[in-house]
Amino acid sequence: MTNELLLEKINLIVEKLMNLGGADYESDKSSTESAVKSGLIARDFGIEEWDWPQGVGLYGLNKLQQFYGRPAYQNFFNNWFETNLEKGLPSANINTTAPFLTLVDLLDTMQNPVYEALCMERADWLMKELPKTKENGFEHVTSAIGNRNGVTLHEGQLWIDTLFMAVLFLNKMGCKYHRKDWIAEAIHQVLLHIKYLYDKKTGLFYHGWTFVENNNFGEIFWCRGNSWFTFGIIDFIEAFHGHMEDGLKQYLTDTLKAQVNGLAALQSESGLWHTVLDDKDSYEEVSGTSAIATGILKGIKLGILDASCKTCADKAVEAICRNIDSGGTVLNVSAGTGIGMNAQHYTNIMTAPMAYGQSLALVALCEALEV
Repeated sequence: MTNELLLEKINLIVEKLMNLGGADYESDKSSTESAVKSGLIARDFGIEEWDWPQGVGLYGLNKLQQFYGRPAYQNFFNNWFETNLEKGLPSANINTTAPFLTLVDLLDTMQNPVYEALCMERADWLMKELPKTKENGFEHVTSAIGNRNGVTLHEGQLWIDTLFMAVLFLNKMGCKYHRKDWIAEAIHQVLLHIKYLYDKKTGLFYHGWTFVENNNFGEIFWCRGNSWFTFGIIDFIEAFHGHMEDGLKQYLTDTLKAQVNGLAALQSESGLWHTVLDDKDSYEEVSGTSAIATGILKGIKLGILDASCKTCADKAVEAICRNIDSGGTVLNVSAGTGIGMNAQHYTNIMTAPMAYGQSLALVALCEALEV
């Protein structure tokens, strides 16, 4: 894959991402249970709404801006945050924390005390007000369907998604403001999620854990769920700027290496991973593949992963490029996915253009560029 081709694809993806439409809370009010189970949640679509799909979308665009080393998309960010503030932010929960991950990176550029106050408030909320599971885990509280001011509680549940949507932000805030309590809590959450979601036999991660039933639900190895760790743990380590305690870093990198070994063994011939990693009858999925490729490529650059892993990542990048159409839409992206009790639940999730699909493909191609 030449830089010329990768940049061509990146430009297509970005243009589509910044103009992606479709989010609509009003439509969610009439959503049926079967529609929601298939991933048809109207607010998840498009780039406009303040929620996790859009938050991950912003994150990818910010990564590209950092790659360019200039404020190429600053006007877009300014307009996005200003528009959402005028509209009013939705309920505080794990998923609506995702946009803050980008906002904290932009604070120094924006120089707006309102944004800084919002970031401080959300970090405090995670610490003091977010419902907790046993062992003080971050309960995976999400936005209510059809009510942007409401929440859905998942009592006693840990989801792998939480690490990316909320824990990365808390850690980044702790490192930025030298808040040892925020950093300590972020570390605690990472270790707790590894404790309950990591499978020692395969090196992979289950989607979730329930303290109510004391099990991992259907014990499913979901592709995008695993990718939140592959990509997210690298960013978690990077936030410490080389000052992470050696023992902790070794533990996290050993866990990542084991996961990548498990993932490599399950990569399909096409270069993609199946949405249920160990189920070849489930469809191949691009957003999870993209985040996995990103984590591997970044891990190699940081000296965490062995260079031999690059073959796997390169194969994935080629497959991602084949799944970008002429209009810049990233194809074969699974929609929002709740925890299921069997592989069929994940296979039933629809595929559609999503902001996070655009974003995760974007960061994968950025990491693949030869500089």
